[in-house]
Amino acid sequence: MAPASAIKAVVFDVGHVLYGWDIGALYEKLIPDPSHRAWFLSHVVTPDWHFQHDRGRPSAETISELSAQFPAEADLIAAYAPRWLETITGPVPGVHEIVAELDARGVRLFAITNFAHEFWAMFRPTAPIFDRFQDIVVSGTEQMFKPEPPIYQLALRRFGLAPGEGLFVDDRIENVRAGREQGFPGHHFTNAAALRTRLVAEGLL
Repeated sequence: MAPASAIKAVVFDVGHVLYGWDIGALYEKLIPDPSHRAWFLSHVVTPDWHFQHDRGRPSAETISELSAQFPAEADLIAAYAPRWLETITGPVPGVHEIVAELDARGVRLFAITNFAHEFWAMFRPTAPIFDRFQDIVVSGTEQMFKPEPPIYQLALRRFGLAPGEGLFVDDRIENVRAGREQGFPGHHFTNAAALRTRLVAEGLL
């Protein structure tokens, strides 16, 4: 781990760190039957299917393919892209306050997120918290994906950080470990209180 004095910036993940995300939040509105909904979310519109978009595939392609596999579900599948914002469940408790405090102290703020390019374009205008961030690397735009090394290497260059200068906060331990290998000291996010404790220990709060 880098000494506290070396860390000059905090690099956030977005999903499950800054904002909650749940495909089921959309389909609770569209599929009233719990058993149908559970089957649909485990076999049709699943996180693994969604992650194609984070790697850069357009939803027009993926929705067409999935609808061909599940024609009886085509209307529900078609709702995914235009209503994608309804999968965002709101700010993660306590974290936006931490971001504001870091910003007020002059700590540089960045993000590395696995996020579809088209969905980021929808989401970013709804999320003014990112006005505080100097730069954000979006996987679907760059067609790079955590935890693969190139996205971290790109982030170091883009953010102008030397190895050890950016504390990387992510809810997935494999992403934290990969970031550490590429020069980002890591914090495995579980809740805002534990993150605050870490930031105080690093001298950032």
